Amino acid sequence: MFKMKFSAVGSTAALALLLTLGATTGCKDQLELSPQQSIDAGEALNSREGIESAVVGAYARLDLPQLYGTNMLLLPELLASENNINWQGTFVSYREVARKEMTSLNTEADRTFNQAYQTINLTNLILAAINPTAVTDEDDRAQFEGEAKFIRALVYFDLVRLYAQQYQAATAASQPGVPLSLTPNTSEEQAGQRLPRASVAAVYQQVIQDLQDAIAKLPEANGVRADVYDAQALLSRVYLQQANYTQARNLANEVIQNSGAALNASVLSAFTNRNTRESLFEIQQNDQNNAGAANDGLATFYSSNAAGFGGRGDVQILESFAGLYGVRDQRGSAQGIGNSLIYTGTGRRAGRLRSYKWNTAGQNIPIIRIAELYLTRAEANFRLGAAVGASPWADVNRIRARAQADSLNPVILKDANNVPIIDPTTNQPQKNPNARQITLAQILRERELELAFEGFRLHDYRRTQRDISTAIPWNSPRLVMPIPQHEINLGNALPQNPGY
Repeated sequence: MFKMKFSAVGSTAALALLLTLGATTGCKDQLELSPQQSIDAGEALNSREGIESAVVGAYARLDLPQLYGTNMLLLPELLASENNINWQGTFVSYREVARKEMTSLNTEADRTFNQAYQTINLTNLILAAINPTAVTDEDDRAQFEGEAKFIRALVYFDLVRLYAQQYQAATAASQPGVPLSLTPNTSEEQAGQRLPRASVAAVYQQVIQDLQDAIAKLPEANGVRADVYDAQALLSRVYLQQANYTQARNLANEVIQNSGAALNASVLSAFTNRNTRESLFEIQQNDQNNAGAANDGLATFYSSNAAGFGGRGDVQILESFAGLYGVRDQRGSAQGIGNSLIYTGTGRRAGRLRSYKWNTAGQNIPIIRIAELYLTRAEANFRLGAAVGASPWADVNRIRARAQADSLNPVILKDANNVPIIDPTTNQPQKNPNARQITLAQILRERELELAFEGFRLHDYRRTQRDISTAIPWNSPRLVMPIPQHEINLGNALPQNPGY
């Protein structure tokens, strides 16, 4: 747990740039590191090379366990764990999240909030430093600005979804969101300033503005770093969370049609290979630099000792959820370990179901996959009564076909006596190849099956106003993370969320 002298919202420039150099360090108090390891912002960000190094450092920070290396994907799953997963681990902080028994001193709430704002401050430093003197090439300036705004938008979007109530158009302007810090803190005086919570509406407005700016400035191809299609895909996700189905659909369709991304032949390959054609944006990790080095990491918690995975087996996939997949669906446990995305673990806590999505500590972490965009287009088209790009039925069954799952709503052909017509070749009932029926419930279920354990569950249930369980309604204060107590003590991020 970090013991910060200053508010996480007002982290200092020296600290932010120090973290640029050591972006994957553990939980040691960064302020205890020797002064000669820090770099003055003016010196570090006065050249193209310095600014690009800071941009790369901002990407590197995303794989911290407090952010997308673990918590930004694990916490939304634990908060919505009912009928889905079970936390079996010994870490009290995660058990509190899964049981909705957090206090304002919860370690995960504290360290995620803390590192998110340090990352935001680094992007602010970068944006403030980009000018024609430091970066003479106009295209480079645009790219660096677009990348910094993409990262800032990504972090702010997940912060407001975890630490505030679900966006609702009628009340978003009065709902407490999270503090908006858009200028860099370069002194102790600035770091000590008090920042109240901006409204949910204001945070979403900033996220949307950052992503629109990123779309205008990012190149169409940028290696493993963010490009224009990544920004469009993330903005589609933001609009879907707002129930702005037209914009969500249009952007999803734009990415599907023009990005060059396509579904992999195998449902496993996005999680066993790096930067596949299916992945739009991934957190880059390797065996030396990853979130799973010391009691952290998605693979550490989700995987078992099976096949040498070396995980802790802390997250159990419930049989009731695994049973939602069809008997041939590779996303379930149909074809065994190494051939399906759910398997029976061995070693520690043997005999329980585990997720094969997170299998090794050094694997890349897909944050945006093209499969999500197909499902977004399907849902938005259904709600709008449209078929832009493809019908909802076609998009959902594209996803299912890749997983070798049965097509949805196959209508059995029957004779005049209402008896199923048997195909003499397969000895199975014949199905109407022209059936195109689908329901919203089926589309939402397909999202749940395809995007399981990737950090979507809580956010999808809240935006669609589906209760997590009979005891936990979708808008329960128990589904919102507490503002860390040290921020409250410093007079920041007020008011505290209800129940804490």
